[in-house]
Amino acid sequence: MQRGRANTPLFWSVLVVVVIADVITKAIAVYSLAPQRIPHEVIGESVRFTLVYNPGAAFGLNVGEYSRWIFMVLTIGALVILGRLYRQTRDGDLQRTLAIALVCAGAVGNLIDRIRSPLGVVDFIDVGFGDMRWPTFNVADMAVSVGAFLLAWVLWGEENAESADATPAIGARSAPGSGGDL
Repeated sequence: MQRGRANTPLFWSVLVVVVIADVITKAIAVYSLAPQRIPHEVIGESVRFTLVYNPGAAFGLNVGEYSRWIFMVLTIGALVILGRLYRQTRDGDLQRTLAIALVCAGAVGNLIDRIRSPLGVVDFIDVGFGDMRWPTFNVADMAVSVGAFLLAWVLWGEENAESADATPAIGARSAPGSGGDL
């Protein structure tokens, strides 16, 4: 069975568009929001743009002075695993292709920041109400989150379909004379 070749245009289109959007929005954020940590209201207090450099990973996860290098290696490892998962994707499986492309694009976008700057990943989207704020994030983070959710949903659906195919339906009867009737 040929896998994933028909999905290639979708995969690369999503990856390139998301990475370009991420790089451009981060450049705009650095240029127009400096200095750091001064909120600029977009939709009142609910949505603000605030420039933050995150030396760690999602939700401010930081493992010390080697965070940058550790997360670069982990990102490259994740991209290898996602590449294998993509190669196993059936032609026409657009949801799985889209999910993998989104996660890869987000990983590449944040990897570019880690390679480019010792300060960390540029985050700038600040959402919340009053003092209750979600951790500041960026376009790459949104792609990873949406892609990971979609990928989990797709893989869960595949697993359920496989187990349903392997399990006979409840109440299924054997053909007469096959030894299954009592």
